[in-house]
Amino acid sequence: MKKNVLIIGAGGVAQVVAHKCAQNNDVFGALHIASRTKSKCDAIVASVHEKKAMKVDGTFDTHEVNARDTAAVTDLIRKVDAQIVINVGSAFVNMYVLDACIETGAAYIDTAIHEEPEKICETPPWYANYEWKRRDTCTEKGITAILGAGFDPGVVNAYARFAIDQMDEVKSIDIVDINAGSHGRYFATNFDPEINFREFTGTVYYWEDQKWKETSMFASGKTWDLPVVGPSKAYQSGHDEVHSLATNYPQADVRFWMGFGDHYINVFTVLKSLGLLSEQPVKTAEGQEVVPLKVVKAVLPDPSSLAPDYTGKTCIGDLVKGTKDGKDVELFVYNVADHKEAYEEVGSQGISYTAGVPPVAAAMLVASGEWDAKTMKNVEELDPKPFFTILDKIGLPTRVQIGGIGGEDKAWNA
Repeated sequence: MKKNVLIIGAGGVAQVVAHKCAQNNDVFGALHIASRTKSKCDAIVASVHEKKAMKVDGTFDTHEVNARDTAAVTDLIRKVDAQIVINVGSAFVNMYVLDACIETGAAYIDTAIHEEPEKICETPPWYANYEWKRRDTCTEKGITAILGAGFDPGVVNAYARFAIDQMDEVKSIDIVDINAGSHGRYFATNFDPEINFREFTGTVYYWEDQKWKETSMFASGKTWDLPVVGPSKAYQSGHDEVHSLATNYPQADVRFWMGFGDHYINVFTVLKSLGLLSEQPVKTAEGQEVVPLKVVKAVLPDPSSLAPDYTGKTCIGDLVKGTKDGKDVELFVYNVADHKEAYEEVGSQGISYTAGVPPVAAAMLVASGEWDAKTMKNVEELDPKPFFTILDKIGLPTRVQIGGIGGEDKAWNA
């Protein structure tokens, strides 16, 4: 039976999700998209129709909803009879949407850990502070909830599982995210500036020697010579997937590395030093209360506006080290995406594309029953092979280098 899908959110990632759901609506029922601003949803659906993206005739309706109102989301899920909810709204809405899915029985899929606006950088493992508290309830009620099903987190979790399944023992997982593209602006972030900056202003937690360790942003960096994009400087960063992978593979060191240019680091450093990245409200001389981080977000370019001029490629992958038959082995599992190709296909830049395609693949697997787990799962707890099979078909092919970065390169299923 086909399953109706409700998309929560109307940003750049939601646009990709909408287009990919439309392109594969032969496996879904009616499609719906909702956000606080209905006009944004209307624009996304209009772009779907402009590109004639609907694979078969079907419904794609738009709705207005406050996603931080569980009762309102619950009512909407029931109104449209959604069996799958793809939450690509702000990370601030996760728990509200998850609770609505638990209330209605709809399957839940998101792409990031829940955050609270007044907090930055939760103590690890972050998932345990929010989503994992609902795991037993999901199990008791038979609710499928797939957490962190974007690219990172998401696909990179599946990359780790795929590599580890070929080893007797895993020793380390290093996730490397390089965006070698250019948007031509003086300064901009590739996704919601508020969420982007919040990732990098707190403590960097990583898992090493079977315990949590701490460093600060930009304190630990190295150059990675990745396929297609070449040598790129990346810095150890705190990130969602470290929290679940460290829990599921406690014997392995788990680190996340993200590429940054000197210009980004310089601007970031100035903004942070001036207190402009603070999430805490301050009063102006006129007595008006403002949140500095929200002001910065308001003056920076909307990430979705970057898409038309974006060129270059991304490379995101996992370098996984372990042993097999008593010998050391290394696998680099990765994907390369192109900004221009993403824009031509769905009207979004490559960062949104890599984040938006995977939750649709997850939804297709829930619809088919292969990932309809009837409980809460992080992506590494699910079979990665059907995930890769769909990703190959809908725009994010997986490749593997045997022997580590620079080794024999082949398709994951070759």
